[in-house]
Amino acid sequence: MSKDKNPRRVAENEALAKAKMLRTSPQKLNLVAAMIRGKKVEKALSDLTFSKKRIAIDVKKCLQSAIANAENNHNLDVDELVVAEAYVGKNLTLKRGRPRARGRFGKIHKPFAELTIKVRQIEEQA
Repeated sequence: MSKDKNPRRVAENEALAKAKMLRTSPQKLNLVAAMIRGKKVEKALSDLTFSKKRIAIDVKKCLQSAIANAENNHNLDVDELVVAEAYVGKNLTLKRGRPRARGRFGKIHKPFAELTIKVRQIEEQA
């Protein structure tokens, strides 16, 4: 009388990781996400390690989480993993401001973003 098990959100040879509430704009985060799309995971990790962008640290953590999910939860081979998708979404925006001249108020928006990384196992051609 129990409910059916939830179906997997990704294919059998894929694993997923999400990072939410990243303190940067989605536009800046997308620049770093575009840097790793379609690459093998070890190449993507080395690119993120030596990137000068501040947010690359958080992207690297999310990628490492996706790799760990693939290895531990889905029994995939880490050496054959590729970053299949890396996409960015908006999250909330803190509205702040500061006083300006002649009684006006200057708006300051502090956006947050979220990142989704999907890794896929591919078989190497001999």
